[in-house]
Amino acid sequence: MDREQRVCPACGQPVQSVVRRHKTLGAWVPRWTAGPCHNQECEAYADAVAEPDQKPQAPAAPAS
Repeated sequence: MDREQRVCPACGQPVQSVVRRHKTLGAWVPRWTAGPCHNQECEAYADAVAEPDQKPQAPAAPAS
């Protein structure tokens, strides 16, 4: 885990570090990236109360 402070590219406010993962040579490797911005005046603001993505609906059963 690296110790550098991550900042929002839009407003420059500090943001949390978020771990993502990617597969390299068959092994999952952690990659630390900047998390969402929580500054309400920022254009890149991530609303914590935002509605989650809707799940795709199941295909309709074929009519006989």
